[in-house]
Amino acid sequence: MPKAAITATGHYVPPDVYPNAWFEQRLDTTDAWIRSRTGIAERRFASEGGASDLALPAARRCLEMRGIEAAALDCIIVATMTPDRPIPSTAAILQAKLGAINAWGFDLAGACSGFVYALVTATKLVEGGAARRVLVCGADRMSSVVDPTDRATAVLFGDGAGVVLVEMSEDDEVGVFEHVCHMDGEGATALYVPAGGSLIPADAESVAQRRHFVVQDGATVFRAAVVGMAEVIAELLKRADLTLEDVAWMVPHQANRRIIEAVARRLGLPLERVVINLDRYGNTVAATIPLCLSEWHDDGRLAYGDRIVLAAFGAGFTSGAVYLRWAIGA
Repeated sequence: MPKAAITATGHYVPPDVYPNAWFEQRLDTTDAWIRSRTGIAERRFASEGGASDLALPAARRCLEMRGIEAAALDCIIVATMTPDRPIPSTAAILQAKLGAINAWGFDLAGACSGFVYALVTATKLVEGGAARRVLVCGADRMSSVVDPTDRATAVLFGDGAGVVLVEMSEDDEVGVFEHVCHMDGEGATALYVPAGGSLIPADAESVAQRRHFVVQDGATVFRAAVVGMAEVIAELLKRADLTLEDVAWMVPHQANRRIIEAVARRLGLPLERVVINLDRYGNTVAATIPLCLSEWHDDGRLAYGDRIVLAAFGAGFTSGAVYLRWAIGA
């Protein structure tokens, strides 16, 4: 049976580059320390605007690639942990900026697993007939929620957006074929933002105590991410009746190169078939996977029919993986 498929991509990162040397002047750290522990050399920070301003140029590139107007969209899903505002949704703000007058939509808060969750949701909306064309956006302005004085987290994150268009394929050989999603709420306190929600509303005290920045237990998250991502990929391959030899590319969430390498070792997958770009962008949270897909497509490294596995692990603890066959380029 025909499947929902990714039919276009787009990405955007801010122009301002912040190399590791920038942090050397501000924190007790070095370029060598950051590279050895994370694999990150530089990242991009936006000087202004919100998540919608990152998603907008990426969305425009995606629509241009597909050759359609924004009015042709039926739905917009924005995966983000840094929405422009609590309300309205960033999807609504993006809809207005795009001129997608016929689209409804919503935000999805899945942290680093957000894009995978959003892609699964869009796939089911399209295959179930609730929408024809869904714009799936991963966008985060992490510079707005990372403590610049915290050596442990300040160097990890960047700002960016990646967007894909999901619609039905006329070719039953391509599309999204299988997915696995999990969540273990017991890990919620290992990676979180303490204040700003209904539990601890923003006030002068919470701001003074710097409680609106990301807090992370790095060692706990590292161990959980390696095990969680490897397990969800193994479960996906079993459900899809695939072996690693069948997979052209694995596209993991770009949090830390050591995590990615550890996952690849556990699975026995050569790094030559693993998409990695966090050295240039850092962890852009919900944007990492679609940014990878868009870059690899633009560079001509994704071929029509390629078997691709997407995998993510994030705050929550959330995890998810998707098996698809690339539908662009026939």
